[in-house]
Amino acid sequence: MRVVIVGAGMAAARLADGLRGHDVTLLGDEAHAPYNRILLSAVLEGTHDVASLALRLGEHVDLRLDTRVVEIHREEREIELADRSRLPYDALVLATGSIPTLPPIRGLVRVDGRLDDRVHAFRTLDDCRRLDAAVPGARRAVVVGGGLLGLQVARALGVRGLEVEVVEGGEHLLRSQVDGNAGAILARSLTRLGTTVYTGARATRLTAVGLVLDNGYVLETDLVVLTAGGRPSTSLARRAGLEVRRGIVVDDTLTTSDPRIHAVGDCAQHGDRVTGFVPPAWEQAGVLARVLDGEPAVYDGSRSVARLRATGLDVAVLGDPLEAEGEVVEVSNPVVGSHRRLVVRDGVVVAATLVGDLSRIGLITQYFDRGTVLAPAEPGALLLPDRPPLPHVLAADAEVCACAGVNAGDIRRCSSLAEVRAATRATTGCGGCADTVRQLLAQRTTPTLEGSTA
Repeated sequence: MRVVIVGAGMAAARLADGLRGHDVTLLGDEAHAPYNRILLSAVLEGTHDVASLALRLGEHVDLRLDTRVVEIHREEREIELADRSRLPYDALVLATGSIPTLPPIRGLVRVDGRLDDRVHAFRTLDDCRRLDAAVPGARRAVVVGGGLLGLQVARALGVRGLEVEVVEGGEHLLRSQVDGNAGAILARSLTRLGTTVYTGARATRLTAVGLVLDNGYVLETDLVVLTAGGRPSTSLARRAGLEVRRGIVVDDTLTTSDPRIHAVGDCAQHGDRVTGFVPPAWEQAGVLARVLDGEPAVYDGSRSVARLRATGLDVAVLGDPLEAEGEVVEVSNPVVGSHRRLVVRDGVVVAATLVGDLSRIGLITQYFDRGTVLAPAEPGALLLPDRPPLPHVLAADAEVCACAGVNAGDIRRCSSLAEVRAATRATTGCGGCADTVRQLLAQRTTPTLEGSTA
């Protein structure tokens, strides 16, 4: 079957690599082969090099870069490229991702239509390289947006030695993922790390002096990084007459209103949700690979995992803690920057927020994924110290690395961290699994007790 995938982001690359039995063409509009966008802030920070971002693609994939698709001809089952050539398809997958939107700040765009030289987006590898080149000549930076990406960029710039300020229009940081208590603890942690945080404030104008807030305060700055605002890229689907609401509407098999066309990742809308995160997008890619192979598979949209990858800040969000219904079990210690919150319904963890302490993330994720029914005392015990070591709780099929879809058994089959990275790609994504991976590797030289799943 001829499968054409439009877009060469992380979901597209995962899907293309998984379609081993098909003729796959992967079309990317960037000049770079597929790479791990999660780690762009790590490249900016200096802890990773560009080579470590490369995503694996099988030799069966025909990768075409600098290629833009302008039309879908559904009747002919062909796509049209910018050079007016056409490619036929048996199955077409739209993985067009999202596109950044400029916030309503006067002065961002110059008279000639270009961004002010101080203004930077942070979405692509080229964006990262441009910002990286500007850092040595700068002393102060303002990051607009207090979401996951904004905090990652802020910490990267702080590690590089800049004085950093974060401007967030909402009442607290990470307002789409965590509650006010967790947001306040994050702000306090950032302040300790040398970053100033302004919440409930909006940037209105960029002047020669700096960025003006809606309260009249002026932030003197050499760099302005825009991380707030984005929307699913749906124009190609709209022109083709596919059903589009906020994103490209798909059913449980990731199929659009045209049975020959599918969508995955940030551009796809399943139910009333657009993912916006890599783990669910990669799950969609896995489901669609099975669907295109003729296997029964469905995507239910229930698994959502968000991780913050930033030096000195640890955050994990499972499910939707702000909307999930159930009983709340919470342990918070603002003094040490720790906040842990579980939402439990009928004994099952349906959502979780972990800030500042991710030592239980592997076990909590395992319970969350499997819908394990816990005893009444177990949710509280999960949030307290002195839990048993990992060998007694992590089953071989328990997922350890959400970025690469790697389980505990995969890790235990490796003999070193270098082998883990080469064989599984674990720890090369957001980096949040590194501690768990090290513990699992340590089990190879540590005797296990009876009943261990190691």
